Amino acid sequence: MRLLVSGGGTGGHIYPALALIEDLKEKDPTAEILYVGTSRGLESRIVPDAGIDFKTIEIQGFKRSLSLKNLKTIYLFLKSVHDSKKIIKTFKPDVVVGTGGYVCGSVLYAAARMKIPTVIHEQNSIAGVTNKFLGHFVDRICICFDHAKDDFPEKEKIVFTGNPRAQQVVKIKKSDRLREFGLDPSKRTVLIFGGSRGARRINESALEAIKYFKGQPWQVLFVTGRVHYDKIMASPSAKDLPQNVAIVPYVNDMPSILPEISLIVGRAGATSLAEITALGIPSILIPSPYVTHDHQTYNAMSLVEKKAALMIKEAELDGQKLFDAVSELENDAELSEKMASNAKAAGVPDAADRLLSVLESLVR
Repeated sequence: MRLLVSGGGTGGHIYPALALIEDLKEKDPTAEILYVGTSRGLESRIVPDAGIDFKTIEIQGFKRSLSLKNLKTIYLFLKSVHDSKKIIKTFKPDVVVGTGGYVCGSVLYAAARMKIPTVIHEQNSIAGVTNKFLGHFVDRICICFDHAKDDFPEKEKIVFTGNPRAQQVVKIKKSDRLREFGLDPSKRTVLIFGGSRGARRINESALEAIKYFKGQPWQVLFVTGRVHYDKIMASPSAKDLPQNVAIVPYVNDMPSILPEISLIVGRAGATSLAEITALGIPSILIPSPYVTHDHQTYNAMSLVEKKAALMIKEAELDGQKLFDAVSELENDAELSEKMASNAKAAGVPDAADRLLSVLESLVR
């Protein structure tokens, strides 16, 4: 297979694409892959580092308010469609897949106009603007949340595949990495994590809760994000930490510690939910209120409705509420096991295979 992939801007668009590529290469080592992104997005660093051929186009997103910059956006879109066609003619893909972000808009649109099979993969419960636009032109629309169906009138194109990231994570085994942080791998462990950059309100609430964590039979790994770490450690609450609490700025290869975690407290990004459901980990989700269309709340509700997670709105979060929710799960083995079972039932551990199967069906 000759596969052209496009998607970028955030890790949530890039990592599912990399998981799909990994699955394809495992099944077909002769497959040829080209990734098209922008020079400014995270993909410009992550994709080449993964040893994948990478080309760039210049494009920018629309401003939601009336702005002269949108005139430049229109010009760049038309130019990037032209540039995408040149890339496609040279590479000659069998199929083109877009995983989100405005960069894939021109690439998938160009491929569809050239009558090449096209697929978009929507990770969130509420579809992004680019994928909604592309839904009219592509051959298949792959989704991870049933709620996303509502955003696409082209119902006959929709296929539920789940997020390919889940299939990568489900293979990970316990590694006793908790020892790196001075924690006991044999103990139940709560991971508090506000995303790669951290989240101020989650950090503040975790700090408040430290006095309640002391003496509990379980332990806590609190990951602040590098930009918040110094401020957190300067707080009186971070002085003289109890033995069962570790505070770190960042964890390299975060998925590798997940099999050792009994409960996750964090955001409700699509990639995070794919990972925790693949492994069947209970979670307390605090959706980011700063994302487009509040899609993390809808992501979180998909698990809350299945009794696979609890949700606390950021505006209602404080140290006492955080501790009460953690304590409810960590001190009730039956409830925790039930939530873990429900989370695992909500996971799609063969998501990469499912998406690859959709691509193969179009190539045939």
